[in-house]
Amino acid sequence: MSGDARRRDTSIMKTKREDYISWADYFMGIAILSAYRSKDPSSQVGACIVNPDNKIVGIGYNGFPIGCGDDELPWAREADSSLDTKYPYVCHAELNAIMNSPSDVRGCRIYVTLFPCNECAKLIIQSGIERVIYLSDKYHASESAQASRRLLAMAGVDTIPFKAGVERMVIDFGREARQVSNI
Repeated sequence: MSGDARRRDTSIMKTKREDYISWADYFMGIAILSAYRSKDPSSQVGACIVNPDNKIVGIGYNGFPIGCGDDELPWAREADSSLDTKYPYVCHAELNAIMNSPSDVRGCRIYVTLFPCNECAKLIIQSGIERVIYLSDKYHASESAQASRRLLAMAGVDTIPFKAGVERMVIDFGREARQVSNI
């Protein structure tokens, strides 16, 4: 390496990167990445619980309870009997994130890819989570979402639509592996 190249590299190292992502983008990104774990063919939802110190204390995605086989229960949205749909069986991302937390989530905020249903709103309230940041509210007009908003408002839980600081994030495992090996 020439002397000029070494000087450039050294000067670059003295200042921090300016293109890093915000905490909000990071936590919503974790929620989105978690949603990729869901085996639900129609709705993949993820959640990430964060404490006031910006530490992740719980992550979850929608799926069946532990010990209940993904191939033994129905994934259908509609059927002649509700028992032949996923709805009586699936655990939502919010429930799983709360249950996956090894610590108390009181005072935390939850990043979710879909606005919580009324059942999840009850869990959020009872667990002491103070803020819900949501990516999508596609069921806004549903009775469940209306009840959820009512419960969350009554309990003083803030609900905030997510505002991305970056439009797109791509995880390219090959590129990341090459860059790490260059260090």
